[in-house]
Amino acid sequence: MITFYDFYNNEVKLSFKNHPFSKHPKHVWVICRYNDSWLLTKHKDRGLEFPGGKVEDGETPEQAAVREVMEETGGVVEQLHYIGQYAVDGKGGSIIKNVYFTTINELITKEHYLETEGPVCLEHIPSTVKQDPCFSFMMKDDVLSYSLEYIRTAQLL
Repeated sequence: MITFYDFYNNEVKLSFKNHPFSKHPKHVWVICRYNDSWLLTKHKDRGLEFPGGKVEDGETPEQAAVREVMEETGGVVEQLHYIGQYAVDGKGGSIIKNVYFTTINELITKEHYLETEGPVCLEHIPSTVKQDPCFSFMMKDDVLSYSLEYIRTAQLL
């Protein structure tokens, strides 16, 4: 288990084991690749981030991950890889989130992308992401760097 502090100085516990904090987490985050680029979305308030969100009633975390990618980017998920889970103890309580990785083969153009402005492709995640105001706070903590390292080590790319 890896422990660190996020952008807002909340304690984060990250693990790449099978659901160490909850078998039924209420949030998901999906690191996506599309055509040799990283597929993000532009949230209207937070900025650039990987798609994700809440697990709805009657939905599994995997179903939520597939739905969130489609809603926020138009990306069609064919194979979803669970890579880890993290817990954040914040001011509003505790949040447990599954982290997934997927390679998108098809992007469907949509009329609306809900709370986002749709897909954004980047060749690389800049090394200055933590200081760049274009990126969401979710991209600024070590969940991203540790997850990318795990994805490379597990040869999912």
